[in-house]
Amino acid sequence: MPNPHDHPTALKDLQDSIYREKVLRARAMTTEERISAVLEQSELQFGMMLAGAMARLGTDDKNLGWQEVRKGLDRLDRVREHGLYSKTKPAA
Repeated sequence: MPNPHDHPTALKDLQDSIYREKVLRARAMTTEERISAVLEQSELQFGMMLAGAMARLGTDDKNLGWQEVRKGLDRLDRVREHGLYSKTKPAA
């Protein structure tokens, strides 16, 4: 039996299908559901940032972890403010 992933466009087709499903699911959501989903994702992301900071510091102290997260966010702000970060791709 041939492996479906051996087909040259199989991965792209799968990615397109997943994206399409996400878009359709989002379109079916109410405004309240969308806001709830965004807040849930934000909470998850901040939790991951905290866990990563605590792991880098080798600590179980959440206060130290949050201080490290804040330092990282401040550093990103400074990079953006100095024009060293851009959302657009550089010209080829």
